[in-house]
Amino acid sequence: MQDPQPDFHPVPGRPETLAPGLRRIVAPNPSPMTLRGTNTYLLGTRGVAVIDPGPDDSSHLDAIRAALHPGARVTHIVVTHAHRDHSALAPALAAVTGAPVLAFGDARAGRSPVMEALARGGAIGGGEGVDAGFAPDERMEDGAVLEGADWQLEAIHTPGHFGNHLALAWGDTLFTGDLVMGWSTSLVSPPDGDLTAFMASLDRLRARPWRVMHPGHGAPVADPAARLDALLAHRRSREAEIRAALDEGPATASALASRIYADIPAALHPAAARNVLAHLIDLTARGLARPVGELAENAVFSGL
Repeated sequence: MQDPQPDFHPVPGRPETLAPGLRRIVAPNPSPMTLRGTNTYLLGTRGVAVIDPGPDDSSHLDAIRAALHPGARVTHIVVTHAHRDHSALAPALAAVTGAPVLAFGDARAGRSPVMEALARGGAIGGGEGVDAGFAPDERMEDGAVLEGADWQLEAIHTPGHFGNHLALAWGDTLFTGDLVMGWSTSLVSPPDGDLTAFMASLDRLRARPWRVMHPGHGAPVADPAARLDALLAHRRSREAEIRAALDEGPATASALASRIYADIPAALHPAAARNVLAHLIDLTARGLARPVGELAENAVFSGL
C-alpha cells in the first residue's frame, strides 16, 4: 500500500514546534488506522493544555512530562473524542499533573436519537476502539471557551466520526481530532459514527476561514477549505456509488463494500463495510434506501 504521507515521519516521543506556543508529540501507536500514531498537542508555554493525551502508554506519558519547559505545568487535558488512541492516557496524565480532563461528555454523549436507538437495540455492531469508561471531569459544551495563561480554545461540537467529538479552535487554527485528516477519510462506524452528522459537521467547519488544521493523525492540513471540499465530495461520490449498486439489486453493507472498495487491502474491508453501513443508515433516514426487515449490521438493503 502506498504511503499516503511520505514526507511525514516524526520521531515518536520527540516534541516538534509547529507554531509559537504549540508543539506536537506523536505517540508510539502506528497502524493502518492511525498512520504514524496519535498526535498529542501541547498548547501554551506556562500553563499548558494537552490536547488528546493519546493511548495508555507509559513512554508517551513520560514524553509529555519531559517536554514541559522549566516552570511550566499541565493545567488542562482536553480530549477530542472517546476513542482509546486519543483518550486512554487521560486518567494517568491527570493523576500525575492534577489537571482536569475536559471533553464534550462521556463515550455515549452527543449521539443522535437514531444512533442512540440503534445502540440500545444492539444489532448494529460497531464499538471499535471505544473507551467505554471514559468520562471527563468537566464538560465542554458547544461554543464554550477555555482560557489558559497565554492561549484560548473554543469548543465546536463536531459529531460524525464519534458522537462526543469536539474540534478546538485556537484563533484561525483548528484541532480537528479524527473528523478531518489530510492522509485519509475518517471511519464512520455506527452507532458512534453518524454519516448524517458527519456531513453536517464538515459543512459547519467549511463556513469558517481556517488557516491550518492540526488533525489527530498525520501532518497538518495546509489548505483547510480545499480539504473540506474534497471530503464532502468524496462522501457524495460514495453515496452515488452505493445507490448505483443498489439499483442492480439488494445487498448487505459488506457485499457493497467488497464491490465499491475493491482496490483497498483486504484487512481494511471491515472498516469499509462500516462506512458503507453508515451511508445506508443515512440513505434510509432520507427515504432513499430501506432495509429488508430490521435495521441491523447484516441487513440486506434495497434502493428506492
